Amino acid sequence: MQQKIKSMSQSLNTSDLEFRLDSLSAGEGLALIAELFPGKVVFSTSLGQEDQVITQLITSQNLPIQIFSLDTGRLFPETLELLARTESKYKTRIKVYYPETSSVEKLVSEIGINGFYESVENRKSCCYVRKVEPLKKALAGNQVWVTGLRAEQSANRGGMKRVEWDEANQILKYNPLLDWTFDQMISYINELNIPYNPLHDQGFISIGCAPCTRAIFPGEDPRAGRWWWEDSKKECGLHAK
Repeated sequence: MQQKIKSMSQSLNTSDLEFRLDSLSAGEGLALIAELFPGKVVFSTSLGQEDQVITQLITSQNLPIQIFSLDTGRLFPETLELLARTESKYKTRIKVYYPETSSVEKLVSEIGINGFYESVENRKSCCYVRKVEPLKKALAGNQVWVTGLRAEQSANRGGMKRVEWDEANQILKYNPLLDWTFDQMISYINELNIPYNPLHDQGFISIGCAPCTRAIFPGEDPRAGRWWWEDSKKECGLHAK
């Protein structure tokens, strides 16, 4: 069954799906995806500005797309408060996935509560337990994974396509805001009074777990505030190429 889903998704991707989506707005593209894959489309939100835009696009059209989020156990209080405000504003329920308690306990016993600062390997292990494993649970049984990735965010993301096959999760990934600029996104948020994390106004552009996120300095890359003590590629494993 999984092979059938993969073949169908890849066939659409390599034929006309990407072409059709390129001619549509983000809202129209989401509607098309929901129509083509009924009941099998999910959207992962980290409550970032991009994701808040997509949440508005989904809820304003009452699209049958399940919205979910990953609570790593190390999020900023402001992020969790935003989740509640978002649910209230759009009268929707965001499904929250958590890491397995046993996996977190094992991780902490091996590297310590903040052992992710000590090495890239430790940090990636933490990301895997707190993010990647819960994500796999959330994506299981679905055919399309909607994300808020924008090409501007990083060099790695600049090479991504609007529609692509995610081999690690065996699912079609759709990035409706891929070609949106930062200014375009902010204008949309302001115009529609979309709720956003107040940390954005304090220099936090990309917001993840509290111990692993800082505000950026003027002129820094938008992803510089994530795992700032590392020189490695600024990804946690959710969107690895």
